[in-house]
Amino acid sequence: MIKVTRFSVFTLSAALSILSPVAYANPPMQPFYSAVANMAPEGKLGQVIKKEKIETSVKGAQAWRIAYISSDVAGRKTISTGAIISPVGSAPKEGRPILAWAHGTTGSAQNCGPSQIIDPTAPLNEYFLIDGNSWTDYGIPNVEQFIKEGYVIVATDYQGLGGGGRHQYAVAATNGRDVINSARAASSMKEVGAGKKTIIYGWSQGGGAAIAAASLPDYQAQQGTAADGLQYLGFVALAPDDQAAMLRNPPTDEADANKLINEFTQANVPNVFLFAHYVMGLWGTQAAYPNLKLTDILTDQGAKFVDQLANNKCVHVMADSFNYAYGDQYKSLLKPRAGNSLAWIKAFVDGSVKPVKPVAPVVIYWGTKDTAVPPVEHELYQKQMCAMGANVGRIQLPGEQTHFTTPGISAPMYLAWVKDRVAGKPLANGCPAN
Repeated sequence: MIKVTRFSVFTLSAALSILSPVAYANPPMQPFYSAVANMAPEGKLGQVIKKEKIETSVKGAQAWRIAYISSDVAGRKTISTGAIISPVGSAPKEGRPILAWAHGTTGSAQNCGPSQIIDPTAPLNEYFLIDGNSWTDYGIPNVEQFIKEGYVIVATDYQGLGGGGRHQYAVAATNGRDVINSARAASSMKEVGAGKKTIIYGWSQGGGAAIAAASLPDYQAQQGTAADGLQYLGFVALAPDDQAAMLRNPPTDEADANKLINEFTQANVPNVFLFAHYVMGLWGTQAAYPNLKLTDILTDQGAKFVDQLANNKCVHVMADSFNYAYGDQYKSLLKPRAGNSLAWIKAFVDGSVKPVKPVAPVVIYWGTKDTAVPPVEHELYQKQMCAMGANVGRIQLPGEQTHFTTPGISAPMYLAWVKDRVAGKPLANGCPAN
């Protein structure tokens, strides 16, 4: 699907020349985020520690940038940023329902948070689609329809994408906590009139965050947060990833683990676009698990190059940099054989979706032409959770939908699904009959 341009004339020696020792600063950010990045992650989970009213193009709505307290897979306090949008006017007595949006991959650098874009509460705008108008994906799916229905929508950036720290990209257990705490933040903001009814929806990385959040009942039930007792009504996952579902029986010795890591690596690097996602995932996992090193899987040169890009560039320009510097030789940044493989596999499983029955119904939407997240991942997730007695529906979209057409095609379907959950309508079990 992605055509990779190859710069065969750009030699490896030229690529090496750009790796000369230089001090690299974090990318520039707007004052709101620069200030937040210097704040300490202290406070209750979901506590809004900074907010700023912003303009929105959505009619009948008001919006803010926010920074709030969250925590990662290891329980370390973090700061996440994001945007929140709500209808203007008085809220009903019970408060407005909360929709917590979890975005897809944007990158790992501090300036990759979607709330940093001009008009971050606009409808979802995708880089790859013909009507995309930015260097990144930003915006909120179905925002105009949901505002008309009277919902409050909060859209997390996740930790590390504007609030300081290293973004734990693809660590769904951390990203899911960021989404849960974004809902707490929304419920605690008197200006938006939010109540307790909550639905989480997400795409791609955010789809993984949504299903990860669904299986964190103890985290959801914690007391002493900025807003206790949220009532989760459902989870919508658009093309979600679940690495743990693919590793139901992980290896127990280093030799088998090494073989699996090498196979996993080769499956994720057929083009420079997927390669950028893969190495950014390594970078994010290493950020969550300090016992891991990029040099376990990448060469010294590769680890240095990846660290430099992951700290400074968002995903599409990161892929362009790999393409520019290495052309079709980007795989030379990988070691022939990985090391410390058992620890990496344990981290992939620990940082993914927990094998716990979701607290509310889940619905998954997917396309048959998705080459970014193999559909087998959420197929295995459904089988695992249905065996636990969960209600997990999995809807194949009509036509030949890609990873990037999935949000738009599924929009009217999950709009109705969300309205029914908020209204308390009964839902048939979506699990396969056998």
